[in-house]
This record gives sequence, structure tokens and C-alpha cells, in this order.
Amino acid sequence: MTIAYIARYDIVGGFFGVASHEDVVFDLFYGTDYHSHLGTRRAGLAVYDEEKGFDRSIHNIESSNFRPKFDKDILEMSGTLGIGCISDFEPQPLIVRSHHGNYAITTVGKINNTKEIIDDLFAKGHSHFLEMSGGEINPTELVATLINQQGSIVDGIRYVQDTIEGSMTFLVMTSKGIYAARDKMGRTPVVIGVKDGSHCVCFESFSFLNLGYQYERELGPAEVAFIEADSVKTLIPPREEMKICSFLWIYYGFPASTYEGLNVEDVRYKCGKKLAERNMARGLKPDAVAGVPDSGVAHAVGYANYSGVPYSRPFVKYTPTWPRSFMPTIQSRRNLIAKMKLVPVKELLSDKKLLLIDDSIVRGTQLGETTQYLYENGVGEVHIRPACPPLVFGCKYLNFSRSNSEAELITRRMIEKLEGTMYPSRDILDKYTDPDSQEYANMLEEIRKELGFTTLHYHRLDDMIEAIGIEKCKLCTYCWDGKE
Repeated sequence: MTIAYIARYDIVGGFFGVASHEDVVFDLFYGTDYHSHLGTRRAGLAVYDEEKGFDRSIHNIESSNFRPKFDKDILEMSGTLGIGCISDFEPQPLIVRSHHGNYAITTVGKINNTKEIIDDLFAKGHSHFLEMSGGEINPTELVATLINQQGSIVDGIRYVQDTIEGSMTFLVMTSKGIYAARDKMGRTPVVIGVKDGSHCVCFESFSFLNLGYQYERELGPAEVAFIEADSVKTLIPPREEMKICSFLWIYYGFPASTYEGLNVEDVRYKCGKKLAERNMARGLKPDAVAGVPDSGVAHAVGYANYSGVPYSRPFVKYTPTWPRSFMPTIQSRRNLIAKMKLVPVKELLSDKKLLLIDDSIVRGTQLGETTQYLYENGVGEVHIRPACPPLVFGCKYLNFSRSNSEAELITRRMIEKLEGTMYPSRDILDKYTDPDSQEYANMLEEIRKELGFTTLHYHRLDDMIEAIGIEKCKLCTYCWDGKE
């Protein structure tokens, strides 16, 4: 049986593009910076100026935020077209010289059939690819190569979407404008903003609000649009079928963003309400409810608003000098940083029954250590309520991780313990994703004991879907139920 690979809970990456009659560098700089929560490794900007041509800058942002890395570059860059990205893997945007002319390209997605594509390209006479450190091929370069197999950029974009297994959303900037292509199944968003003399395109809808843009529309699944300063033209119409990533609302989307007309913060409040409804039916009456900063907070507010249980901040996150906990590549360092960032407020912990909401449980290491930390600081009980169902399958479609296997998920470790095998059949896994089964209950009990929680109840998938407000057939829920 093949073991799928999951993320070190890295994020997916994000992009921002601008077409204007004026210089775009200011908007491009801040619009791209507003995507910094989506990646921690690389960032880049590319611009086009009629006199200077294409220009680009890429920096490593593992030890620093986006803005200080680029504040000198933007003083020398200029242009009326620009694209920028935050990436958790490959350096980008790339500037490509091809029979289509020169263009810049940036991508968000995951290619699962890289080897097959490369083998096919070599068989057709393609000469080489540049290897990144570690020997991998830059996925953005691979997308550009596929585009260049066709007679036009639009045909090339269609070819990319038909060839890639996984997902791919991307921007291609020529000297005339920006092509925006949403993933074939719409797993990630593409949002258009407008102001006088300018259009922008982005992943996060909030990223243009403080720059004076107004929301114009979102691209549909597989839609391709060409963006100029004064217009947005659909070149390939959208498909009806969609599988947008549910985790946008649960975890990695920014609270002020809206996807498919549904605001992230509002959905998280509704998730908290559904968690409260279930918990109140169980009869538990906690003294306070808290969210693990930052992504658990809105869920906890929703719980408190509905249940009447006081919202509390019994530990607070100190971030001015600590990098994000998921940034280091060594797990032990990430765990240490996560612990160092949380400062207890002992007066709010002493002998309390605390209901704690986190966005999810992946390996369980950090949440287990946080729980022990709370006990050490005087809390009486810790009742854990993750804001999504148990993660049983590694994401096949987005770069939630690259280097670690599904076997590291705490659910899979507990299933292995209960079933006696690392490779349970799909029928067995289906039982462990059914919240009404005995197998599911047994798994939760093993997780509870392993991590030291007083009680543990996950968000049910049906409740989570109801809170999001999109019918299940249009949502990707693969990491919870394994259904494509």
C-alpha cells in the first residue's frame, strides 16, 4: 500500500497581481505582503515596464518577514504590470523566454504526476530542467514548460489544467496584461478587485481593501481571465463542478477574507456554535472557553456567544520576537517555539474547567504539550474540541506538507495501535471516519489518553459543512473522509 505524504503543516502559498495605468509597485508590495500568512519560505515580485522590460526579485523569508526583505528592491522597481507571491516551497515568480515572448509566472498548487510529465517532455525532445536544492524540479518551471508546448498561452493554460494531477492555480504576466487561471476544480480562490485605472487579482480577497480596490468578482473553477488596467475578459468559461478546500474557512484563510461569498470569521463563529450545540447536549458545563491562538480563537468566540460560557484568554501568544511555530524544519524546534510563544495567565487557570478549541489536531504533539503546560499552571480540566473532524488522510491537492507520511498523523497511529497494522483497508478506515461508529469512539479515546485531555470531541463533518454553508459536493473534504 502506498503511504501518502502530508505537510509539516506548511501552508499553500498565495499571490497578488496588478494591471494599471500608473506604477503598480506600491500596490504590489503591500498586496503581496497581505498573503504572508500563507507561506514561510520564499517570496518574490516581478514587474513589467515598457521602457525597462521585465524585472524580478526573490528572497528567502524563513528568518524574516516579507516587507524588510523587499523594502529596498521596490525603490528600484517600476512598471504598470506586476505579480507577486508568497511560497512555501519553490522560488518564484519565474521570468520565462519562449516562443510566446517573455512572461512572468507564479503558481499555487500541487503536482502529483511530476515524474510522468517530465518523462513525457524528455521523450518529446525537451532538453533539461534546473534542479532546486534537494534535487526537485521547480513546479512553476514545469507549468511554464507545459504552457510552452502549445501554440498560444491560452491553449497552454488549458493544457496545464488537463495534464496536471493535483491542483494548479496560477498567474502569467505578459507585456500586455495578466492571465489568471483558477484550478480546474476550484480548490483555491482567485479574486478580482477594481479601482479607477487599475485591476488586481489575488488569492485573499481582503488583501486589496486597504489599497482602495473594491471587490469585482471571483473566477469560477477552471476559468481563465485576461486582466488589463481597464478590463477583465473571460477567455475560458468556468465549470460548474467545484471542490474548493474546506480548510480555507477552518484554518488557513485570513479572517477578513471571503470565498464563494462566505466570510472566514463568520464561518468560524458558526463552527463554534455547532460545537457548542453538541457539547451542551452532552451536559458539560465548563467554566471558560478559549481558542488556541490564532486560528482557534474565532471558533471559541462562536462557542461562547452561543453557549453563554465566558470567553477567556488563559494564555496569550507573544509574537514580537518569535517566528511562527511551523517555520523551522526540525519538529523539536517547532514544538519548542510553539511553547515559548504561549504565556500563561495563572489567575485565569487555577482549578478551572477549561474548554479549549484548536483548528485541528495533526500529530498532536503541540496540543499535547500545551495541555500539559496548562496543567502545570493550575488548570483543573482541559476539554478539547477541534474545529474540524479527525484528519485521517494526507492532502493530495495542496501543499499542506511535502516530507512526512500519513503514518505520522495521530489518527493513523491510533488506528495502527487498535488494528495492529500500518496499512488498514479502506473499509476499516471508513469506520474510523464515521462519528457514530464504535471504531471512531475507540480512536478518540486513545487520542484523549495519549495527549492527556480530560475529554475530546471533534467537530462532526456534517456540522462543519452546515457551518460553512456550501453543499458537500462542492467542497473538498478528502483529508477527513478520503472521498475525492
